[in-house]
Amino acid sequence: MPTEPRTASKARPAPGALLLCRAEPESVAPVARLLREDMLLAPAGGEWSVLVPEGRPWLDGDEPVDRVLTGWATALAVGAPWPVLALWWDADRAGYTLAAGFRRPVGYVWLTNGTPAGEDEAMRTFAARLGLDPVLDVQSLDELTRPDPVADARARMRGLIAVLTRAGMALPDGLAPGESADHLQSAARNQPHIRLTELSGWRDTFRAELDVVEGRTLAALFPGAGGTQIRALALAQITLGLPLTAWGLRRRSGGWTAAGALLLGHGLLGLAYAFTQPRD
Repeated sequence: MPTEPRTASKARPAPGALLLCRAEPESVAPVARLLREDMLLAPAGGEWSVLVPEGRPWLDGDEPVDRVLTGWATALAVGAPWPVLALWWDADRAGYTLAAGFRRPVGYVWLTNGTPAGEDEAMRTFAARLGLDPVLDVQSLDELTRPDPVADARARMRGLIAVLTRAGMALPDGLAPGESADHLQSAARNQPHIRLTELSGWRDTFRAELDVVEGRTLAALFPGAGGTQIRALALAQITLGLPLTAWGLRRRSGGWTAAGALLLGHGLLGLAYAFTQPRD
């Protein structure tokens, strides 16, 4: 009898997700709280942090995990000067989405059995935006886009993480793609972490956004910029945030609604912040 060309997984993985931010937890926490999602935040290397969702909106509604995570990553990235990488998996696929500022997110997907289902160019864009080695790291990433009869989606994700370790990322023990959400949460609780509790109302939301300003998150976005430059970017954020929020509400997409709302919030705060800066 012919042998199977691919090693089948023992069990189909339940949906799960991790968010990696290229910043220390103290910098990530004020921005991540604005998502108003229950998450655990832990260090993941010298200049990296990992967010582990405690809620699982992809199980409570019709929105798939990759769409939720793309919205969250986009929301975090537009409000911060560091990139955000979403790792996600479900019973049929696994993949990543990289969001950085106002750039269009880039991502790649593998089927559960490891079959590549993305564009090779996405990997090169991924490497460029994270400042990875253009030879060694790009070569390793290219291998993840080629057929491999013994590598399933989980093995592909481990290969991706191996590349990121050379950029200083180090996932805490137990936080591995393919694990169940319950396992990820338990592992995160065993690490030094910050619990990002859901904000109770508009007063807490406003206070958290003020904390972002007081923590100089906006100042970090505009080093040396004058009021005119900040106002221009703030207006651009508001212009993008309004239709994105409306689109997310219309599609009942929590992730994209959060992204639009965060853009609006930072735009309004940017305008307020601009008035404290000297004119160009």
